[in-house]
Amino acid sequence: MHSTLFLYLSFFTLGVVAAKALPGLKDKIYGVNLGSWLVLEPWMLPAEWVAMGGEQCDDCSTCIATEFAFAEAYPDTVDASFKGHWESWFNQPDVDQLVDAGINTARLPLGYWIIEPLVNRTSEFYPKGGILELKRGLKQLKDAGIAVILDHHALPGVASPGQMFAGRCTNDVEFYTPYNYHRALIWTAVMTVLSHIDTDFGTVAAIEAMNEPIMDANQTPGLGGFQTNFVQVVRAVELALGIPVPGISPFSGFESANDIASSLSGVAKLSSIFNSEVQQVLRDAGPVLVQVSKQIKLDITLAALRSLLSKRKSLVTTFMDINWQHNNPANPADAAIGPQGYDNHLYYSFGGVADANEDAYLTSTSIASKMMLHWETPLFEWGLSTQFTASDTFLRKWADAQKLSYGKGAGWIFWNFKIEKSPLAGDTARQWSYMEGLRLGYLTKDPSKFNDPHVCDPYFTNATSA
Repeated sequence: MHSTLFLYLSFFTLGVVAAKALPGLKDKIYGVNLGSWLVLEPWMLPAEWVAMGGEQCDDCSTCIATEFAFAEAYPDTVDASFKGHWESWFNQPDVDQLVDAGINTARLPLGYWIIEPLVNRTSEFYPKGGILELKRGLKQLKDAGIAVILDHHALPGVASPGQMFAGRCTNDVEFYTPYNYHRALIWTAVMTVLSHIDTDFGTVAAIEAMNEPIMDANQTPGLGGFQTNFVQVVRAVELALGIPVPGISPFSGFESANDIASSLSGVAKLSSIFNSEVQQVLRDAGPVLVQVSKQIKLDITLAALRSLLSKRKSLVTTFMDINWQHNNPANPADAAIGPQGYDNHLYYSFGGVADANEDAYLTSTSIASKMMLHWETPLFEWGLSTQFTASDTFLRKWADAQKLSYGKGAGWIFWNFKIEKSPLAGDTARQWSYMEGLRLGYLTKDPSKFNDPHVCDPYFTNATSA
């Protein structure tokens, strides 16, 4: 979740096409983020954070306000503290609520440190054991029939300055370097393998390359190359597993359930298809995969594995869309091989979208709704936060207007599935929690329905003239 200076005229020049829905879904995407579960952002659960031993401060780089700072401050107890958080923040009752609310998709923000061999423990500080909780949660989501997008939310070296969601709040941004691109690609390879061979990952349909890069493309050198390599790594892994990839000849694949790492190296030799960086990533991913497989006690017979893989389809490689960066951005559509999706994160409360009043918000959203009748659009992440004190009546209208608009494309994902309700959290849940929005009547029990399907009609005159 972040601000964006989003111009609706950019819909005319997207240069990208989003998938109508994820594989396995019969409908559009009606989703929520599982934020603050495996990448904790203390602003969403301040009372729990303080009880754990964290701190609150105006500048999150100056106190214990991120996972990195917490792990550095409490090296002996961090793993136990976070295990308690992981188990309580997202569990079976939460899954049951999502099912009851008609949610069909969950976007899971993840940190690179969930693949523990990638962490340099001499200079990087994060809790251990998250991969086991991810496996637990994915099984619960799979059993509920909820599709999953694995979102690489917090990247090695930090990709966004001054943000809790980066895992470490700092202005020392070092993700946009060959070393950290390489680590992110190894993460991608391992997650792709697990998504296809671990039955608990059975409804994982997409992997997102990264969350919200710096919006100034001049500050993200090499990002276009990373996008290309990200897609190639996903497709190379799928070839190694014998999963058909559009436009590429099948690879013979592995010979035993324990030989997948060797198969990655075999695919890496296809130098006419994959560049030298991708080849090296595949070689380096093998040993990491072995370590992670042991950690999660992955045990599957060759026959069961071949049966499982025969039913798997290519993952949707996913990116923030081209409009996320405002100047000379690399176009992720250029990297596409096979199914690919795009999203954008639109939060009016950070400014740059519409004037801070009810009519401007509804007019702006109606403009988007009118335009989306004729163009494919990205998957949208959104919420109900505003720059002004919003009434219940307005929030009900604005929820409908945004759903009408974003539902004309691939669908939408709300930030966040829940927010702590406490004196420290104040009224945050009212505009940031999907479950609280349902309780208050802003959102409908059936996410495809509306309190007022004609909410935008009074604003279409403005939309037409604009």
